[in-house]
Amino acid sequence: MKLTNMAAVLMVTSGLLSSTAVAQITNGKSPELPAPFATRSAGKPPEQTKPPEGFLPTVPAGFRVNVFASGFKEPRFLATAPNGDIFLADSGVGKIYILRDPQHTGGAQQREEFAAGLNRPFGIVFHEGYVYVGDTDAVLRFTYDAKTSKRTGEAEKLMDLPHGGHWTRDVTFTADGKYLLVTVGSESNASVGDDPRRAAITVCDPDGKNARFYATGLRNPVTVAVDPQSGTAWVTVNERDGLGDDVPPDYFTSVQVGGFYGWPYSYIGDHVDPRVKPQKPELVSKAIVPDVLLGAHHAPLEFAFYSGTQFPEKYRNGAFIAEHGSWNRSKRAGYEVAFVAFQNGKPVAGPEDFLTGFVPDPSKAGVYGRPVGVTVAADGSLLVSDDGANVVYRISAGK
Repeated sequence: MKLTNMAAVLMVTSGLLSSTAVAQITNGKSPELPAPFATRSAGKPPEQTKPPEGFLPTVPAGFRVNVFASGFKEPRFLATAPNGDIFLADSGVGKIYILRDPQHTGGAQQREEFAAGLNRPFGIVFHEGYVYVGDTDAVLRFTYDAKTSKRTGEAEKLMDLPHGGHWTRDVTFTADGKYLLVTVGSESNASVGDDPRRAAITVCDPDGKNARFYATGLRNPVTVAVDPQSGTAWVTVNERDGLGDDVPPDYFTSVQVGGFYGWPYSYIGDHVDPRVKPQKPELVSKAIVPDVLLGAHHAPLEFAFYSGTQFPEKYRNGAFIAEHGSWNRSKRAGYEVAFVAFQNGKPVAGPEDFLTGFVPDPSKAGVYGRPVGVTVAADGSLLVSDDGANVVYRISAGK
């Protein structure tokens, strides 16, 4: 379902989305959106259903998929270490694992515990002899051996973070390696009065000092990463609930330093949320329109820029985005990995399906999985964590 018209409205044949679910690149222009409450706000949480024996998600022609690792409680964020080892945050048990496939079998033959006793760990990044981890209430770092991935020290707390509410915390470094970026989501859905550190990206020195705002008004900025082509930071954002099936779209956007993105007063630029009182029109007038709209309630989580060479040319330098899937929509949306093509550091088309098949019947509650994490392995394959089926999938090119 590739979108080549930049102002197009997504027309989906899978039955998961309605024709009014906006998914497009915006070129910085405020799009036309459905009015708030055009449909009733739906509560339709998914239920994890045991898939048929041998189930695998669906990939495009020319790709294959297999189970890379299984047996986790809540596998979420994935990161590829400089030596090629795969780090996985199993948030539900407070652990980070190292996964290895030394014989290149396509499956993790080795599993090692890197750290335990953490508080819902999520984001992971490697920098100058440290592994940085975003716990839900703190930024931590560990010294480690970059050759073996062995931890060589205990956790060092760099920064306290507000806990509760949206609990994922990601960490990454700016392109020059000088500053650490930290994401914290809102506590409320759309209310004035949250802790000011929330709904924002914070920037600080590598030791956690000199913290200040990098960008604000981001309702739930889940993952932040730097595009290796342009050096620009990008973020996935889960927008607010309760306004209806198709509004507002969740989004994927480059981050302007000092930029304000609307929350809680408005969304996708100057679209005002009528529930928020008092309003601040002076802020709404400054709200930045995000680059890529993914559709309402898709719940984008981790993303990865494709830095490998195994996949065909069209995927080079583009972004793979894990969409955890909707609960606030009458027909399910998300539950897939989407792909956004890039050229010269900018998106050139709206999102298209890449890894699908997790929703056997959109009218029923059961789903076979919920993608969360995405990373590009050293061999150019793509790894995707699924905290519904509690597995990690591997997608490779070839029949």
